[in-house]
Amino acid sequence: MEVIIEQIVVYGLVFIFCGIVLLIYLRKHKKKTRETEKKVAIAKEEGLFEPVSLHPYIDLNVCIGSAACVSACPEKDIIGIADGKATLINSSNCVGHGACFHSCPVEAISLRMGTEKRGVDLPHVNQNFETNVRGIYIAGELGGMGLIRNSVEQGQQAIDSIVKSKKPNNQGVLDVIIIGAGPAGISATLACKKHKLKSVTLEQDSLGGTVYTFPRSKIVMTSPMNLPLFGKVKLYDTSKDELLQLWTRVIHDHEIEIKEQHKVENIVPQSDDTFKVVAANGEEFIGNNVLIAIGRRGSPRKLNIPGEESTKVAYRLLEPERISGKEVVVVGGGDSAIEAALMLMELNNVRQVVRTDTLTRCKPKNREKISKAADEGKVTMMFSSNLISISETHCLIKTEGEDEALEVRNDLVYIFAGGIMPTAFLEKPGIKITKRFGYIMKKHD
Repeated sequence: MEVIIEQIVVYGLVFIFCGIVLLIYLRKHKKKTRETEKKVAIAKEEGLFEPVSLHPYIDLNVCIGSAACVSACPEKDIIGIADGKATLINSSNCVGHGACFHSCPVEAISLRMGTEKRGVDLPHVNQNFETNVRGIYIAGELGGMGLIRNSVEQGQQAIDSIVKSKKPNNQGVLDVIIIGAGPAGISATLACKKHKLKSVTLEQDSLGGTVYTFPRSKIVMTSPMNLPLFGKVKLYDTSKDELLQLWTRVIHDHEIEIKEQHKVENIVPQSDDTFKVVAANGEEFIGNNVLIAIGRRGSPRKLNIPGEESTKVAYRLLEPERISGKEVVVVGGGDSAIEAALMLMELNNVRQVVRTDTLTRCKPKNREKISKAADEGKVTMMFSSNLISISETHCLIKTEGEDEALEVRNDLVYIFAGGIMPTAFLEKPGIKITKRFGYIMKKHD
């Protein structure tokens, strides 16, 4: 009898212990769900819930709620856990690392471009990075992947594909003409050298492409990557300057030439299956293959207002430390505009013009920094406003609800209104562009 009582007591204690553990788990589960739901509500209110570019899509029928995706994501509050399943929070802030996709133990996550409501224009590219025009390849941001590491990988993978399908080489004909000296273009250039291919790399601006236009202190790389002829690059929290110095050193060490200030205006397919690439300066290049490694925003979007052609207007900020004592107007509410305002405000009088009534297209940290700066009087924020004209000494800014535009003294104007996808440039040689809704990026992406 005593043995039975002891067993009942033991089983009872075990049952109570399990019940306590389960209760603690359920409470934590509910708490985590409430926290995630609160973050989702805030994201919806701030306009950050809907994705604007590459983003994870979660299949709730497959997700087991392991939270591996949450831990793997290097950004903050992109994914959370609610009711035991992964859910998107600040989708607009996703930068397409793909870490969540690779970390999911049950493959419940896919990477997609566009949503069911919002389409994204994408060129036709197969698993070898070749477009519908045989011999023309696309790698990097233009194909949908903007992350530097992914662009680097795609640049060399595209060259690997070209090597496998190498065309007979005639005298005076290059193996590859690379357009763009950003991450994908530099990687492809090094890969050509590695495979002993005759190539030329044309860049409309300077080495680094889109990365070159980032503000000096911006962090542009947060994970290691492999560079052809160099090997694994183990750099974290790397700035633009540090990354450009690395690329410059590698290019110099391997005697590779990048033709800067060579904007390509046209790609002309020839009757012998080669391509003539025409630069704005009149130079022409003939190649068996063309690799387009430019950004999605080929040209800065302009406001088309009076005075915008003025020399005091710029669409990128390169040397903020050299600007002081100026009356500056920064146009835009995205990360680039905010970061420019933050770097200029200490030595200048900065006024930031935002067409919406709140900041909805920026990272939380940037929003916090600019809001604090505004509270401290370091920058003047003008919401629901538009820059309507620029003169030699002043700017006119119209705010919604105000009868008259405000005239402000001004020395410099920086416009960050996004960019225009080079659709016309791509369509000239016959590359097809399709608006994709919820398009699943393949594994090679």
